[in-house]
Amino acid sequence: MTIHKSSAQDKHSASTSNMGTRNTQKGKSGRWLWFWVGMSGVAMVSATAGALLAVSLTSTPLMQANLSPDEAAVFESDRIAGGGLRFSELTRPVNILVMGMSVLPPDSRQVSVDTKELGYLPQVNAFDGLADVMLLIRFEPQQKKIVMLSIPRDTRTTVEGYGKRKINSANLVGGPALTATTVSNLLDDVAIDRYIRINVLGVGKLIDALGGVTVYVPKDMKYQDDSQHLYINLKKGKQHLDGDKALQLLRFRHDNKGDIGRIQRQQMVMRALIDQSLNPATLGRLPHILNVVQSHLDTNLTLEELLALASFGVRTNRSNMEMLMLPGRFSQKSEFNASYWIPNKDRISNLMVRNFGLESDAPLEISDPSSLRIAIQDSTNSSRAELRPLIRGLQRAGYSNIHISSPWSIPLQETHIVAQKGDGDSAELIRNALGFGEVRVESTGTLSSDISIQLGQDWLKNKDLLDEK
Repeated sequence: MTIHKSSAQDKHSASTSNMGTRNTQKGKSGRWLWFWVGMSGVAMVSATAGALLAVSLTSTPLMQANLSPDEAAVFESDRIAGGGLRFSELTRPVNILVMGMSVLPPDSRQVSVDTKELGYLPQVNAFDGLADVMLLIRFEPQQKKIVMLSIPRDTRTTVEGYGKRKINSANLVGGPALTATTVSNLLDDVAIDRYIRINVLGVGKLIDALGGVTVYVPKDMKYQDDSQHLYINLKKGKQHLDGDKALQLLRFRHDNKGDIGRIQRQQMVMRALIDQSLNPATLGRLPHILNVVQSHLDTNLTLEELLALASFGVRTNRSNMEMLMLPGRFSQKSEFNASYWIPNKDRISNLMVRNFGLESDAPLEISDPSSLRIAIQDSTNSSRAELRPLIRGLQRAGYSNIHISSPWSIPLQETHIVAQKGDGDSAELIRNALGFGEVRVESTGTLSSDISIQLGQDWLKNKDLLDEK
């Protein structure tokens, strides 16, 4: 029997055939797209490696400190990157101690005689002064995340051989090895694999080499110190900062939060730099960037290891980048002759287990919602009465320790649910209860809170829905 197709059947058959062809082509083109993306990434890494091979990848050409064998032994010596074709891959968790140096002539042994005739104390290109900024950064390849712990420069701790001091003095009296030992002792004997020291002159050049940074300056900042030739003059608002202006924002600490407020602004700038600059194109410019800052940099990382760290950073999802601050409190005026940040040992232990892979005999406690201290920081100019639906919604979810804090000075489109103490799981539960917002593990919120809810414009669209729940 002969079967005759109608024109409609013919059209449907042809359409189905064409659709199959298009889907096949689409699938092939998709596969080719990902193939070329992958090949481009390989080419980028290969080109970068080729440029870096001008200097031996396994040497430490950026190391300017002369560590004794005992000092070198403070740092872990195991490989952190793969061999052969895996040279740019991290093979294990790595802890890097980063120090930002602010070195004045009286603290340095590398001072030119020209500085004596300037009439002020200039920043010098040296590494033997106080550590103005201190970070312990953990690169975790299995969990595909990066954790950055800021350690306030005024942290009161024991420096071996020198007693109780501010932690920023450890570099002045004992260099990177004594600083690493001091940090490790403070943080429950966490291992430190490598160190990086970059002086303040290099930070400005690094930011310029990355093309500057666009941030929202949270308030007018004005400060003048003629003795150091330090002049800070920034206006509130969103703006693109070059290296010099960014340094002004990073160095300002003359408000009621002192160094802690400065750490919060540093985290803000770091996140902006990560969002704007951490991409494959930057990886390809790594040789140029290193050439710009190399005289201002001291590290026991090899170029191979630097490439592996940069490559891991490029591939890490921004939501898996956490920024924490050493738990503690301001000292009271009656406690000491100087002002200190007093570390909280119990909370440090919990943070190191949760975020830095240290082991503990006791299981991590799940935070009770009723015990969490929640601060609400509004950026939308809502009145206290308009915030009541939010408070009621949180109370229905079991959160009772809630207070309205000072307004958030940076306009937000999306609400930030900030895990101020590093408890991202609790912040995620709050986000699920509210139904909006972005979880951020960082320390930019209210210091006394566990979770800070920084309300953005999305809150205005959702507040009526909260009352209906």
